[in-house]
Parts: sequence; structure tokens; C-alpha cells
Amino acid sequence: MKRKVAIVWIIAAFLLGAGGMFAGGRYWLGAGQLGQSDSATKESDLQKIEQAYDLIDSRYVKDVDDRKLVEGAIQGMLGTLKDPYSAYMDKETATQFQQSLDSSLEGIGAEVNKVDDKLIIISPIKDSPAEKAGIKPNDQIVAVDGKSVADLTREEAVLKIRGKKGTFVTLDIKRPGTDGTITFKIKRDTIPMLTVFSSVKKENGKDIGYLQITSFSEDTAKEFTSKLGELEKKDISGLIIDVRGNPGGYLESVESILKELVTDKKPMLQIEDRDGKKQKYFTDLKERKPYPIAVLIDNGSASASEILAGALKEAEGYPLIGVKSFGKGTVQQAVPMADGSNIKLTMFKWLTPDGNWIHQKGIEPTLEVKQPAYYYATPIQFEKTLSFNDNNEQVKSAQQLLNDLGYETGRKDGYFSKETESAVKTFQQTNKLEATGKIDKQTAEAIQNKVIEKIRSSENDLQLQAAVKLLAK
Repeated sequence: MKRKVAIVWIIAAFLLGAGGMFAGGRYWLGAGQLGQSDSATKESDLQKIEQAYDLIDSRYVKDVDDRKLVEGAIQGMLGTLKDPYSAYMDKETATQFQQSLDSSLEGIGAEVNKVDDKLIIISPIKDSPAEKAGIKPNDQIVAVDGKSVADLTREEAVLKIRGKKGTFVTLDIKRPGTDGTITFKIKRDTIPMLTVFSSVKKENGKDIGYLQITSFSEDTAKEFTSKLGELEKKDISGLIIDVRGNPGGYLESVESILKELVTDKKPMLQIEDRDGKKQKYFTDLKERKPYPIAVLIDNGSASASEILAGALKEAEGYPLIGVKSFGKGTVQQAVPMADGSNIKLTMFKWLTPDGNWIHQKGIEPTLEVKQPAYYYATPIQFEKTLSFNDNNEQVKSAQQLLNDLGYETGRKDGYFSKETESAVKTFQQTNKLEATGKIDKQTAEAIQNKVIEKIRSSENDLQLQAAVKLLAK
């Protein structure tokens, strides 16, 4: 009987908001402390929970683990929210997940999330194994090491994807616009922890500063301030902030960056609670930077990246260049439970300076610029040597990539023609490979590496070039 009462009240504590257990936990940006929900759970609801527990505990055909009943109840409640950002982690999963967030993170380097019950890549991290393998934003992960992820939470799936440096993980991917699945075998590595990269772009005799922010980690704001200071010493005529492919991170980090860029005339963002009450957050900055600023965004720019982009666009009127962002406008609080488990719950909406909620909508660029087709091309998934008269999707991918590199294959429909064979030979000769006209593993990797090299060249980055030209006028 005591066991039953304990279980019912554990569940009841969650329904009540766990106020007594977690008082003192702070919301993001100091918006307040966790407190009691507005109304207590009705007695009839608790009786219903108790009745369901009694029925399962006494009548189910097999003995049931009490802990699993409690966790199942909590997972069920969270599941009814239909919110991919609210999740429950048991003690073991919560411990593993917290350990995976330290400075020695190892894995493939890709931010993922649950969208409409699908595990979607938001963006691969710059120079990560995922990026090098050809993983793209909006790729859907359907299986990890041959096992479906359909019934896994985001956190459970992430833990299966992460692993020790030097080990391999296989992802089955569905990519928008392609048929079937693509299989990636990726070697895990240490994920790059530097998050801000700087350079100077020259145009019309002017020096344009460039800062790429790959994620918002604990030290990103410090990196940003340092790199920006170095650029300003070079007397830049403008600044480009690049958050393309940036999946977000610590919101305190983006807040610190905005304090250097957004004046106090408008809020840098607003927070709205469940009752519709809004709190506006302002900086103390009085004067704008003495140079124009532009921001680069794409569909991999999410969460904290969108806070930055939205603030610079609406509060200061700076242009956004690229394509529409991802669209995440909610704020989560990770709440530790008494037994070491963890509930991450969506508790607020965040709004742009003008009060717009961009959730599932994204932020539209001021100037829309799309990248060349090869930025989105499907990599060659090498399984066997491809040669004359083959006809499949791998040949089609190779033809597209070769044409993007300037080697005319004739046909582009997946049939390995004589023209395709000739293009392969020319590519091999140019890159000092044996000119067999066949696409073996070495040739496939060389083609992919050349495409990555082309993508990374700023000369082929149409969005970056548009931003440079705009600021150099």
C-alpha cells in the first residue's frame, strides 16, 4: 500500500509542476523561479491515476516494475503535449547526456531534433565528421546502426549516435527530393569546440569584417568579443555575421553578444509565459556600431541564431541575407528530478523585438539568395565500383557532382554512358589517379572532396558574396 501511495504522489508531484521539489531553479534570462501551478490537481484525477495503477499492479498478466510504471506515466503525459522539445530522461540517460556535453565531446557533430515525430538534422557542425560525410540540414535519420529510431526520443537517439573517437556509426537518411534512403558510415571524432571564426573580405577597396558563429557555447560570447575587437583594430568598413548552419546553444551566450550590437531603443527579445504575459529584455547600449552590419542565415539557423538574426533585423534594421531560417521560438527549462532523472519542459515562447513569434515559421531574409545546386547534392554512397553500362542512383549522384566540377558527363539520368566514362577518365587524370574510367572508392572520395573544397571556397558562396557587395557599396 505504501508503495502504491508513493508512486501516485510522484506522478501527482509532476502534475502539480513539482513546485516544492524544484524551487530555486531559474528560468533562462532570470525570468523567475519555478513555482506552484495555478490550480491543484483535482482529486478525481489522482483517483483515476490510482485506479489505473491498482488495475495494472494487481491484474496484469505479468509482474510489473514500479519504476517503469512511473516513467511510462511521465512519458505519456509529455507525449500528449506533441512538443518535440519537451522530453523525459531517466537517471541513466540524464547522466550520460550530461557527460556528453562536456568539453571533450566526441561524436559526429550534428544537431538533431524531433519534428513531426521525425528525427531531423538541423545542421552539421563546421568541420565535423557529419559535415565532411555530406550530411545536410533537413536530412531525416530513420535508423542508427540498422535499428529504427521511430520510437526513440531525441535524447535517446543522440546518445546512440554519439560515441568514442575512432569508432563508426551508420546512419540511414531520407533526404528531401530524393527517393529511398542514403546510408552514411561516419567515423566519430572530437568535435571542434571553437565557435567563432574571423577573416577580412576585400571589395571595392574596402575591408569587410567577417565573423562566423558555428554554435552558441559557454565561451562563444568571449570569442566573439575578442575576434570583433581584432577586426575593429583593422578599421573595417562593415561586418558580416554568419549564423548559417548554427543550430543554437546557450541563450545567455547570444544575449551577451546582442548587448554589443543592439541599442536600448527596442528590446533585443521578449519572453512570453503561458498566461500571455510578456517581459521585454533591453541592452544598455546607446550607440550603434560605426559601420553597417549584415547577417547570413539559412534553414540550418535555429534557436539562438534566430534570436540574434531577429534582433538585428527588427531592432536595428540590419539586413538578413540567405534563405528562411529553421523556426524554433520556444524556451526550455531542464528540471532535475529527485531521483536523478530529468524533465526538459517548454515553459516560454520567445518573441522578436516587434513581438513576432517565429516558431515553425522561421525568419525571412531581407535579401533572398540561394546557393548553387551542388551545395545540396547527394554524395556518392560507394558500395561497389561503378562502370560503363551501370544504371543506378549512385551513378546519377556521380554525374551530378562531376558536372558541378566542370566535367561534362553527357547523360545525367543514372546511366553510365561512354560520355560519363570519358568524364571520369578526365577527372582521374586531372587529379593524378589511375585513369580507368571507373568510379572506385578512391575516385568517389576524390570527387566528394573536390565538391567540399568548392563549397568551402568563398568565391562560390553566393550568399557571402551578396553580403560583401551590399556592405561595400
